[in-house]
Amino acid sequence: MPFVADSARITPLRVLVYSNDADTRRQVISALGKRPHPEFPAFEYLEVATGAVVIAQMDAGGIDLAILDGEAAPTGGLGIAKQLKDEIDPCPPILVLTGRADDAWLANWSRAEASVAHPIDPIRLTEAVVGLLRSRSAA
Repeated sequence: MPFVADSARITPLRVLVYSNDADTRRQVISALGKRPHPEFPAFEYLEVATGAVVIAQMDAGGIDLAILDGEAAPTGGLGIAKQLKDEIDPCPPILVLTGRADDAWLANWSRAEASVAHPIDPIRLTEAVVGLLRSRSAA
């Protein structure tokens, strides 16, 4: 389902948030809020705690953006991102949370379109998400 930037869109954007750590998922959702930018409709979050469920949800479709914790265990978000990019066409944009800013090269390897380092900075996370959604709507 192609996404078009339209603030009048009634259907919320479905954002998958993956981490085995419930606190990390809450931090992401809290940082972004219900509607991080007036250019986009509200976000509807799907919290996922296991890699298998991420794959199943992404295979089912209907996800507009995935935020994957690269530090998740036992299945890290970087490996999942790479798998999704290899297996789903077209794959929704993916943002990975890395352990530190110096791990951005790992995000590049995973083929994720963006990365933000832990600890989660709400401003950087929101900027990255808005940038991804703008890029997707322009494509």
